[in-house]
Amino acid sequence: MKTFRFDILTLFPNLCESYLTDSILKRALEDNKIEVHFHNIRDFSQDKHKKVDDTPYGGGAGMIMTPQPLYDCITHVKTLNNGPVIYMSPTGQELNQKLVQNLSKTKTQSLIILCGRYEGIDQRIIDLLVDQEISIGQYVLTGGELPALVVLDAVARLLPGVLGDELSHQTDSFSDHLQGKKQHPIYTKPAEFQGLKVPDVLLSGNHGEIEKWQQNNLKNAND
Repeated sequence: MKTFRFDILTLFPNLCESYLTDSILKRALEDNKIEVHFHNIRDFSQDKHKKVDDTPYGGGAGMIMTPQPLYDCITHVKTLNNGPVIYMSPTGQELNQKLVQNLSKTKTQSLIILCGRYEGIDQRIIDLLVDQEISIGQYVLTGGELPALVVLDAVARLLPGVLGDELSHQTDSFSDHLQGKKQHPIYTKPAEFQGLKVPDVLLSGNHGEIEKWQQNNLKNAND
């Protein structure tokens, strides 16, 4: 299986790199299930002060990321990775599990993820180079780094061999066979804690009854 490649374009690579130093993603990197490369957009600025933002035409609050550093950074990365360019944008398509599944099955086995900052990026970059805009929710963040890591994490865990238990992602909340429902309540040892007991059926060893209980206790996503 080809290693899935992620290229993340950001002004703050240090914000992202530490997320990969522990747990499942660290193991995925070590096992060559994924590879992740960070590119500092500021390195591509032709301004002598490495400036990457400017005021918007037509007025308005805040600053806009200028097109030249973005264009040069993206076109450089496209020589290394021919995957789709994803721009993490508050106005993009909202991320859900079906979209994550589609991203995990890209023909190139790779993604280029662009992190915006300030009030956004020059529209011409979107018109020229961005294949898809994605949002992780209807709220405002200071930049696209956290959303980029959300996409990386969600996609990576669907890749073969990344999870220790290959059935884990199939039983996750919002997987297709759960039809948009959360998982059932889950318990572990001890059988009683702070006066609350694990349901008897889960201790019974009767797998048919256990499965029936689990199906009857799935919770709706909005509960």
